[in-house]
Amino acid sequence: MILGVHISGVSKLSESLKLAHELGCNTMQIFARNPQRWRADFLHPDELEEFRLEQAKFKIDPISIHISYLINLASPDSRLYRASIEAYIEDILEAHVLGADYIVTHMGSHKDTSEEAGIRRLVEALNSIIDKTSGTKVGILLENTSGSGSWLGYKFGHHKKILAGIKDKSRVGLCLDTAHAYLAGYDISTKIGLDKMLDEMDKAAGLNRLKLIHLNDARGELGSHHDRHDHIGKGSIGLEGMKRIINHPKLKDKPFILETPKDSPNSDKINLGIVRKLSKG
Repeated sequence: MILGVHISGVSKLSESLKLAHELGCNTMQIFARNPQRWRADFLHPDELEEFRLEQAKFKIDPISIHISYLINLASPDSRLYRASIEAYIEDILEAHVLGADYIVTHMGSHKDTSEEAGIRRLVEALNSIIDKTSGTKVGILLENTSGSGSWLGYKFGHHKKILAGIKDKSRVGLCLDTAHAYLAGYDISTKIGLDKMLDEMDKAAGLNRLKLIHLNDARGELGSHHDRHDHIGKGSIGLEGMKRIINHPKLKDKPFILETPKDSPNSDKINLGIVRKLSKG
């Protein structure tokens, strides 16, 4: 099983690899910089080299970087829109030097405009970003959302429209967040609901584009649209639902990343242990 966690709060980026290894992980997700601030500087060459050496040592693969929370590629605010595109390009170029495989991103908020207008801006932004980072192999993974506020990505019809507008799709894939899916209204706590969602994903974007799964239980009611994660088996998807997801033949060989609550020093260890017990192989 390819299993890891989102690791944050380390003083040096290379320490995230050691921590992932100590947790028994063979993949991981990180923030390469403070997600609540615009970039102040790039990583020092020594830190980049140390990160690459530690990755080779601990064999953590694939490595995903979650995009900054400030970036909004669907924003109607021209200043924020331009800044978001520039920051995204910088993040991809740095991810390339780090040797990371993927950039994971929410698809942005259209604010007080329409979904169609937001999707149009997002497509234009992604086409520009892909063109200006053509020398890299870093994949761009579009993450589904719970649909709170004016966020795009709560249904896979959005993914279909976005992919249709992207000129070079070779580096574009999907990241499935299980909590977001449930909270958006997909009842993946049941076999019928899970299969129905996967079928919709396949028709909209192709399951071959699914490169990463954020394995989170959901805190809240089905279709509540509130983005809240819960510990594995403790939320609304439940233990049986999570087990079904982990072992589903269309999902079980994908990388799984936990973004479950870290409300105690042992939270990641406990949640990882539960997932390993639920896994059949």
